[in-house]
Amino acid sequence: MNQGLPSFQPTTTNLSSHIDRLMTHLTSNLLTSHSASSSLPHPRESGSTIAVIKASSSSPILLSVRECNLLRSLFSSSPMDQSSAAQGHVTHDFPPFFKVYSDGRVERYKMFGEDERIPAGEDSVTGVRSKDVIISSETGVSTRIWIPRMYTTRKLPLLIHYHGGGFCVGSPFDSVGERFFSRIVPKANVVAISIDYRLAPENPLPTAHEDAFEALKWLASHSGGHGPEPWINEYADLHRTFLSGESAGGNIAHYAAIRAGTTSLTGLRIVGSIVVHPFFVGKEPDKMIMFMCPGSPGTEEDPLINPAVDPNLPAMAGERVLVCIAERDGLRDRGVKYYETLRDSQWTGKVELEETFEEDHCFHMFKRTDKADQLLQRMADFINRD
Repeated sequence: MNQGLPSFQPTTTNLSSHIDRLMTHLTSNLLTSHSASSSLPHPRESGSTIAVIKASSSSPILLSVRECNLLRSLFSSSPMDQSSAAQGHVTHDFPPFFKVYSDGRVERYKMFGEDERIPAGEDSVTGVRSKDVIISSETGVSTRIWIPRMYTTRKLPLLIHYHGGGFCVGSPFDSVGERFFSRIVPKANVVAISIDYRLAPENPLPTAHEDAFEALKWLASHSGGHGPEPWINEYADLHRTFLSGESAGGNIAHYAAIRAGTTSLTGLRIVGSIVVHPFFVGKEPDKMIMFMCPGSPGTEEDPLINPAVDPNLPAMAGERVLVCIAERDGLRDRGVKYYETLRDSQWTGKVELEETFEEDHCFHMFKRTDKADQLLQRMADFINRD
């Protein structure tokens, strides 16, 4: 393990209407917490709802607690297709993320939908341009870069992003990322880069975190305008760099800042981080984390998933951190704890807390609403503050 990235070493009333409703939306994107059990997460309160977003729509579908429980039971009892069953039985099942078969195959659920790769190019509405670049031919880690319409020769702040998805699903190249960056790039007037880190469980944690830091080193190699990627050389101000991520990506962004602060990384100045609806562990063991990160207890004892026990926290790179939480997010309290951990630590930067009321986990990635726009504007203001 490289210094600076601490972790544990390997070692019925009438149910038909409900069922019809749930089956209609089984291919939707579930926005909620990463549960400590191998099941769909529970709402924080008995009266709360869980937001589900159609892959073909930006309008949320709210499921009641009862319907969520039914969805959970449908997942746990749903039969495998015949081809999968013929090739092996399921040994591990973590809906709505993935299942593992006895022959070692990993099959991801389609709950998150929108996994079709969107080609890079130019957004016809915003004028934002994008391109795909290989960071490491050895690992296959790549990235997508976005730049706004350029009205000035002055270099722009660099926003480095790590996508969410429980460390095991997601990509910078899907429609979720494309929608987000087509909005945040012109709003904040930044060069944005999202890292296609390797996914667990095929690549056990902390592989994703290591890829995040390798991307930082690759970007730092562009110092002085002599790096391998012309867009970074020409448009990005490496002395105004911000890290960002939502959910699991918020966790990765945090630890990228830790690594940057505990190593002699030169050529790149991290001004701050934007950590949105972050995934950090609770008191109960997280079985999926234990599976994806061999040797981890999946509890608060592991600094990879609990910054409060990380001895390197005071050295974290950056002058300021914006922590964003959502009132109905199952991870809300963990986001508050992260804010309090930074506030009360010996880290010398400034931490800010932004809460969006009546919204759920990562709503801003899927919705085009006033509240989503307000959150993106908050991020943009944070980046461009003098």
